[in-house]
Amino acid sequence: MKDPRDIIRRPVITEASTELMENNKYVFEVDIRANKVQVKKAVEAIFGVKVEKVNTLRLPGKLKRYGRYSGRTPERKKAVVQLAEGSKPIEIFEA
Repeated sequence: MKDPRDIIRRPVITEASTELMENNKYVFEVDIRANKVQVKKAVEAIFGVKVEKVNTLRLPGKLKRYGRYSGRTPERKKAVVQLAEGSKPIEIFEA
């Protein structure tokens, strides 16, 4: 298995994701080749919590133009992780 920190790249901090935190759901950007089982094990290993459910979605790269040149931004994969009932919250905003 890969190192858990290679699977979980970073937390996604947006207005919508902070509203999901109230329902024990956290959003992470993950490796594009990772599956739900790997994401679940990585979150449990890094943060020491119990994961109930994982939903993943792939975001295709957007088309960008710079003058006459065009290209794409990289493709990403996000995972919405729901913690089990009674599990401690994940501390994303640490002092």
